Amino acid sequence: MRVSRIVPALPLLVLIPALALAAPPPRAGSFDATFAAKGEPASLHYQVLYVSNGALHRLDVWRDGDRRIKRVTDGALATYATRKPGEVGYTFKVLDLKRRISTVIDRTNLYRIGQFTDWYDLGHGLRHPKGAYRLVASRAAPAGMPRIGRACRWYDLIEGSRTTHICWDNAVKLPLLIAPAGGAPVWRVRAIDQGRIPATTFVADDRGFIRNDANRDIEAD
Repeated sequence: MRVSRIVPALPLLVLIPALALAAPPPRAGSFDATFAAKGEPASLHYQVLYVSNGALHRLDVWRDGDRRIKRVTDGALATYATRKPGEVGYTFKVLDLKRRISTVIDRTNLYRIGQFTDWYDLGHGLRHPKGAYRLVASRAAPAGMPRIGRACRWYDLIEGSRTTHICWDNAVKLPLLIAPAGGAPVWRVRAIDQGRIPATTFVADDRGFIRNDANRDIEAD
């Protein structure tokens, strides 16, 4: 079984060469400190438009603190992540709603097949920088950015010659907009709901689906 084909692709930051910058304001600090999840709402449902490989996608994300996450992409792929509070590892279930295939895999085996996705990535839409970077707090929204509609703080994530603009809403611990320097947004939150989420939202109903245990297949190799 080719597990890599049924593990969902997560939105990535599309980066292009940065524009020349004037003298920047002071560094914002580390990625983990600036975009910390600590203090996030107990429940959150948000809707996103994001671009991946040139195509526009629609994403719904439900966060239940640090215990459960549900994501539905284009109404075709539903993913469920669960873990015990405070633990790094998690269990991941993927429902291919069109092909009616259900796959379960844990974080360790995702890493074994090259899918380096952590809990923070799943719930917040931001991936940690892989190498050296600078994070700079911006005094105003970059030119050409659309109106946000909520209060946020702008940051420039600079990795070598590449710069990404991030509009961070510290109240809900979420990037409201992500855009490469000089380019159109590749991630934009369209709606946010902090209301109570029904427990059934996080139940992966795979009755009638073909069921794959990717953990068993990978560990048997």
